[in-house]
Amino acid sequence: MVYLERAENLSFDQERIADAQILRGNVVFRHEEALMYCDSAYFYENSNSLDAFGHVRFLQGDTLSGFADLLFYDGNAKLARMRKNVRLVHGKQNENPTILTTDSLNYDRIAGIAYYYTGGTIKDSLNTLASVRGQYIPNTKQAQFSQNVRLQHPRFILTSDTLLYNTENKIADIISPTTIVYEEETDILTSKGWYNTGNEHSMLLDRSEVIHKDGKYMTGDTIFYDKMIGFGKVLGDMEMRDTVQKATLYGQYGEMWEEDGRGYATDSALMVDWSDSAHIAYIHADTLFTEKLQYTDSAMADSTYRRVRAYYGVRVFRDDMQMVCDSMVYLGSDSTIHLFTHPVSWSENQQISADSIVIYIVNGTVDHAIGNGNALCIMSDTLNLFNQMSGKEITATLVDGEVKLVDISGNALTIYFPKEDDGELVGMNTTESSFIRVYVEEQKVQRMRFTKETTGVLYPMDQIPNGGDRMPNFFWADKIRPADKDDVFRKTKWTNDDTIDQ
Repeated sequence: MVYLERAENLSFDQERIADAQILRGNVVFRHEEALMYCDSAYFYENSNSLDAFGHVRFLQGDTLSGFADLLFYDGNAKLARMRKNVRLVHGKQNENPTILTTDSLNYDRIAGIAYYYTGGTIKDSLNTLASVRGQYIPNTKQAQFSQNVRLQHPRFILTSDTLLYNTENKIADIISPTTIVYEEETDILTSKGWYNTGNEHSMLLDRSEVIHKDGKYMTGDTIFYDKMIGFGKVLGDMEMRDTVQKATLYGQYGEMWEEDGRGYATDSALMVDWSDSAHIAYIHADTLFTEKLQYTDSAMADSTYRRVRAYYGVRVFRDDMQMVCDSMVYLGSDSTIHLFTHPVSWSENQQISADSIVIYIVNGTVDHAIGNGNALCIMSDTLNLFNQMSGKEITATLVDGEVKLVDISGNALTIYFPKEDDGELVGMNTTESSFIRVYVEEQKVQRMRFTKETTGVLYPMDQIPNGGDRMPNFFWADKIRPADKDDVFRKTKWTNDDTIDQ
């Protein structure tokens, strides 16, 4: 039962309010462990209810207080309806209590739920949350917001249509399309997951997006994101894009560090370099790393550049060059691609292999390639013949994706098939020198220049020694050559004798 504890004046008005006791002056009611204070009230003892007016105060225990201009309380239903200038305070004043403010609040004491439906705000020690509709459960400190939800944090603003939030652990459970905006820094778009507003850790599901103002972008099936240290971990169909460096990382798993632009991808890893739209590069490997490094340029100015490292099973496709190797490094400081362990590169009908290969990019286009150690350059023609050049070092210069000049130094050897002007074969020519320069036009050897110490033999086509048309280290690896951007995922291997499966 609701009990009247105190009032300075009690009266009745049978004509106007027949069933009510009219109370005035420091009125106090008690219902179980709840106390209600007001300036005046109508007390309906038979229906176990009351209407309270002026400086209303509702107290439950020592941690829940309600303030309003009006209170309508039903003792049977244990429902308190507070109206006008409503403020619900949960927690002790010296312990940063949670404060709910609204103009119309219902508090269901049986269910332990306070709810509003005409607009309200909940403020705790860290965040302020506003919405059209909302509810708060003091026992669990769990709140639910719907319709025009806005969470104001000292560092960001979260907006949503529906949001769950706990005022104790400061975790927001995201269950509808939500945007989190760090001004001048980062936008987060998500529809499912959770965001710990205390330490700014989050788990974002369903293809959420993290968009940085400096051009970095991250998405995936699941994102674990630590905004405080700028670290993201992505699982499932990952995509990390840098619009400044114009490169995108793909994979089934990846990580990204914002401060130094580091990222890596693995499990179906792919990097797409679109810095030159005319020659987009597709790079696949077991694991791909990218990072931003600093260096001092020729003008003694501090600059940054991108370094890409690829490990194991590297395959690269560009429309002007294709490559395979075991590991690769790209350095943006001088726009060079370094290929290691069984590297092979192709351009048009030319193939270059060596112990290691360095490819130089100028204005987005392959300018020249240098093969070091056991270098071999092969050019095929329509007659299934192979012009071959080998040496300690080979430098191939390209123009518009075609080899125009080949320099061979250190035990330079060549096997090539000269032709008459009408295209008829002259024979097979072999040369040996310390240095040979080969001029190429329309993918065919046009002429050569040698040092004075050069030796050579020209064999008629019908007198070529058995096996003499192949160098000892000859291999033609066209079967493993990446044919297009999707073919970079094809698995290839070397045999035990370091030649490629044919």
